[in-house]
Amino acid sequence: MVPGQDRPGRAQWTLRRATPLPPPSVAVVPPLSADLRKSGTLRIGSSVGGPPNAYYPQGTGGKPVGQDIDLANAVAKVLGVTLKRQDASFETILPALGSGKFDVGTGNFGVTAERLKTVDFATYINDGQGFAVKKGNTALGGKVTDLTRLCGLTIGTGAGTTLEATLEARKKVCAKAGKKPYEVKVYSENGAILTALQQGRIDVEMSTINGLRYQAAQKAAKTTFLGEYHRLDVGFAFKKGSRLTRAFQAAVNELIKDGTYARILDKWGTEPSAIKTSRINPPEQTS
Repeated sequence: MVPGQDRPGRAQWTLRRATPLPPPSVAVVPPLSADLRKSGTLRIGSSVGGPPNAYYPQGTGGKPVGQDIDLANAVAKVLGVTLKRQDASFETILPALGSGKFDVGTGNFGVTAERLKTVDFATYINDGQGFAVKKGNTALGGKVTDLTRLCGLTIGTGAGTTLEATLEARKKVCAKAGKKPYEVKVYSENGAILTALQQGRIDVEMSTINGLRYQAAQKAAKTTFLGEYHRLDVGFAFKKGSRLTRAFQAAVNELIKDGTYARILDKWGTEPSAIKTSRINPPEQTS
């Protein structure tokens, strides 16, 4: 998900459920638990883009909440460590892992073949890409499964995301179909994309499946979700070769086993994206 802050015109999001989550069981995750407890703290670069993944319900002066926040905190509890969280723009987090600035990154990072060249992942959810339009706009008529349906339109999406990469890589489909190309406008904040859609500066929004579904459920957003385009595994991100990757995988699997994982997804309405087991560096999904 792309990072964002509250702006004029941005919808005010509310939790689907406010039931407090019980603490997960504390499990020793060999062989890294001793290493982790010795340091005591992990530096986490966090992209706070929008609900349900991570957002500021009271503006940037408060604490971020969301699915990614809850899952990261639950993993830290299992591992017996403290997270030192630092907000960072989406496009800067993965490079910062390589430089050693962060130990782990979160931001709804999809697992792609390109990213796997430099980053390791421990998956925690299956999300992906989709489209939305302003409520009442029936020009596309429904689910977008072929990008040629976007020809001649202006699409807004997040900078540095798999969404932007998909649109840029497929731009020639319109020319091949003898149609006017679509235009891509990128934004660094989710709120800016939504505002552009509401004001008619873009025709279509491309974002994550869970984000668009959650957004469409908020009356103030006035958007219609057009369905899934492409699924992607999503994971905690690490520097290539980091021993933390296997520890996080084991912790996520512990949360799945003890029911904490299901409770977090139920809280944020993302149950359809649940995974049965965490995997390390799965191949990029092709459908």
